[in-house]
Amino acid sequence: MFHWKAGATLPFSFLGLALLFAAPAALAQPLPVVQLSAGMHAIRAEVAADMGSRMTGLMHRPSMPANAGMLFIFDETTTHCMWMKNTLIPLSVAFLDEAGAVINIADMQPHSEQSHCAARPARYALEMNRGWFAQHGVKPGLRLGGMESVGARR
Repeated sequence: MFHWKAGATLPFSFLGLALLFAAPAALAQPLPVVQLSAGMHAIRAEVAADMGSRMTGLMHRPSMPANAGMLFIFDETTTHCMWMKNTLIPLSVAFLDEAGAVINIADMQPHSEQSHCAARPARYALEMNRGWFAQHGVKPGLRLGGMESVGARR
């Protein structure tokens, strides 16, 4: 039990405590990257394949390059939902089936806790800068190239 008296100094510094909590984030390994394509458009997607990376997603990032995104690989095919808590940049999400075909696309607002869900069971979700899918003519039914490298069936 720690007992503190008014006027006494604490046995640790708050800076040290802050560094202790910041260290895991600073030591985190970069996520693997996969090259995907939507028609003739190249996508460089970080892969979030475990619970921790899926929960963190693109939170706290101030920006994302134009043709970059994050591919979420879920453990099972079901109706998955996304939200934007602690996410600083506006994003669009495409939910994908087991073959990597687009089910539906939703535009999402930064800092929103509103859920955006797959219209039917999905195995993957791809987040890109908001409007990327519309600007590149990506619509439901389009199958993304390169999905075989992450286990999508043909």
